Amino acid sequence: MRLLLWLLRALVFFLLLGFALKNDAIVTLRFFFESEWRLPLIAVILFAFVAGVLLGITAAVLTLRNQRREIRRLRENMSGVAASVSSISVRDAPPADYPKSA
Repeated sequence: MRLLLWLLRALVFFLLLGFALKNDAIVTLRFFFESEWRLPLIAVILFAFVAGVLLGITAAVLTLRNQRREIRRLRENMSGVAASVSSISVRDAPPADYPKSA
């Protein structure tokens, strides 16, 4: 199984390497105020990919942080409710033959 995983990794690596070698043309990125950069196409693709990954990780981390805060808040509320429920005694409950209202 490990060998299969390493072969898959090698295949992906060589496919990406071939993609990079085929896309070595210089492209011009034009920005505001007449500024421009001249970079190989693969560098532009790599920068866009890395920026997307970083944006996705940032969104995931922020979501996880908010979820952990919510879980902590709910656990604190749950412990407060458990304390108030444990303070209710059985004798405070109505008798078993208490008539039910319709």
